[in-house]
This record gives sequence, C-alpha cells and structure tokens, in this order.
Amino acid sequence: MILPIYAFGSPVLRKKCEEITENYPNLKELIANMYETMYDSNGIGLAAPQIGVAIRLFILDGSPIEDIKPTKFKQTIINPTILNEWGEPWRYEEGCLSIPTIRENVMRKPELTIRYYDEDFKVHEENFDGMAARIIQHEFDHIEGKLFTDHISPLKRNLLKAKLANISAGRVNHDYKMRFPVKK
Repeated sequence: MILPIYAFGSPVLRKKCEEITENYPNLKELIANMYETMYDSNGIGLAAPQIGVAIRLFILDGSPIEDIKPTKFKQTIINPTILNEWGEPWRYEEGCLSIPTIRENVMRKPELTIRYYDEDFKVHEENFDGMAARIIQHEFDHIEGKLFTDHISPLKRNLLKAKLANISAGRVNHDYKMRFPVKK
C-alpha cells in the first residue's frame, strides 16, 4: 500500500525515534509498504518518520544511481548505530521526499561503519562508502529527528524559509501522495 509522505513541518520529522523489537506489530507489512511508497515517489531511501511512524527503521535502494557500490544496494535497516565515520568530507546535492523541490549541497564524510538489524532481525556490522554511506547518513538523520536542511548554512536556510513555509502549507508541486502538517 502506498502511504503518504509527511511534509516538512510535520512534528514527527523532528522526533528522535524509538527502537523496536522483532515483535513490532505488522513489521513485514510496514516494510513492504515503505518500499512500495519509496518506489512510487521515485526515492532511493525512506525513513519511518517520513510516513508518520517514529521508529528506528529506514529502507534504501540505491540501484537507480549508477556510481553506487555495491551496485545492488538495497537494504532494510532497523535500530542502527553509526559506529564510525571517517574521511575527508565531500559535498553533494541532496534532496528529500519530505522537502520536495528543494536540493542543497551537504557535506558528509565518505565512509562509515554501521551496526543494524535486517528485516529478519539478524544483526550486521558493515562498512559503506561513497553514495551508499551518504544515503545511510541521510536516512539515519531522519530517525534522529534531523533533516538535510540542518546541514546547510543559516544564511541558506534563511533564504529557503519562504519555500519551506510553502511546503508546510501544501503549496508545492509533487507527484506522490503527501500529508501536510495540520494548522492550528
């Protein structure tokens, strides 16, 4: 089932998410729905808070990116911990399904080691680099209550204020199902 993506300004996007256990209700169905939602919105990553669920879960499929290694980079990541990040930070233009139409350069370290559980609750500890590392860092930020716009300068963020307000208000072009913050 395709779920709505929560837009910038939704409180769930700013929550530090909770760990889950293998007994989390309907976990396999949730993961399947997240993949369907991500593919429908042409994303390469999706975190649970982006669909309104404040748990430490995100999915990735970097196969649309030609220069990604490994080329079959499709992962379900549950309860992750980034153990280490290293290397000379590199700039790359990032976007986000929760912040449609906005893309900005973000500096991130090129390599990381992460410990996580897969969809079968098997523990993994792996190293990733390049685009795979960047996608993981971006999605990891989501479960920590951070957005890529938190990594840009205050000046750039200030320049984007009106565009971000329009996204929160639902005044944005998008071609996938979205949910906008409720105004009080």
